[in-house]
Amino acid sequence: MLLFAHSVAGVVEILLMIALGYLLTNLGWFDEKASKLIARLVTQVALPAYMAYTIVDKFTFKRLVTTLPDLRFPVLSMMILFVVSIVLARVLHIKKTHVGLFESMFFNSNTVFVGLPVNVALFGEAKSLPYILVYYMANTTIFWTLGVYLIQRDGQGDYKFSLSQTLKKIFSPPLLGFMVGVVLVLLKIQLPQFIMADLNYVGGLTVPLSMIFIGIAVANVSLHDLTLTRANLGILFGRFIAAPALMALLVLPTGMPIMMKQVFIIQSAMPVMTNAPVVSKLYGADSSFAAVMVTETTLMSLLVIPILMVLLNK
Repeated sequence: MLLFAHSVAGVVEILLMIALGYLLTNLGWFDEKASKLIARLVTQVALPAYMAYTIVDKFTFKRLVTTLPDLRFPVLSMMILFVVSIVLARVLHIKKTHVGLFESMFFNSNTVFVGLPVNVALFGEAKSLPYILVYYMANTTIFWTLGVYLIQRDGQGDYKFSLSQTLKKIFSPPLLGFMVGVVLVLLKIQLPQFIMADLNYVGGLTVPLSMIFIGIAVANVSLHDLTLTRANLGILFGRFIAAPALMALLVLPTGMPIMMKQVFIIQSAMPVMTNAPVVSKLYGADSSFAAVMVTETTLMSLLVIPILMVLLNK
């Protein structure tokens, strides 16, 4: 019971920040322009600083070398889920214009805007963050390659593969921040204290701004848009049942730290990537379907997370 209460408290902590974004949006403080600005601040300024600071501050050379090989677990999990999504899309007779979106949203998690603050709230920053970042590396690489390709396949316009554009998306500011931190640790370079302090202050914006962004997104979706079609239910199944169950099967028998197992399972059960509607709109796919799934899975995750925490600690 105490564990469940702790899990609920962690979720309530997140909910209050989401509620702030929701309330301020309804009061007219935030519009679509403000939402885009907050997203850019998080992904291009706060999160890169957060990544660099965390790697340098929390990792030692030995811990980094022993942790990075565990990237194979989220990668393997997402590849298996991709195969499952192909089969399920045929079984559920997902309409042709939604197949790519369905498959992409089935296996990719929102590891930043929801996953990062949720794991930090539940497990603490110092202990969980290194494992959060490992999962993030795998997730962002797969989304900006396979995930985006699948969404583009649904689009109405012609698309030509661009290696330079794909690499630019993969090596985004957050991942570059992560890589800078890794290089500094591997080379055993110590940054001046004032730079570390600035990185810490700027990086501290990541969690609250991410939650406010989610609150804005929820406020901008009409309740009548939230439906439970075969496609919607299939994605909910993938995000909250198939993904965590598969990750549990992969990691629980291993000798990796218990905290890493818990973080990987929680990260696998996060909502749909917030980038999905943006990419859909860019390539002529059904961005409204993607936006609805981001909202539905985000709301559902608030119910699923406490349940998962209790199950993980039995």
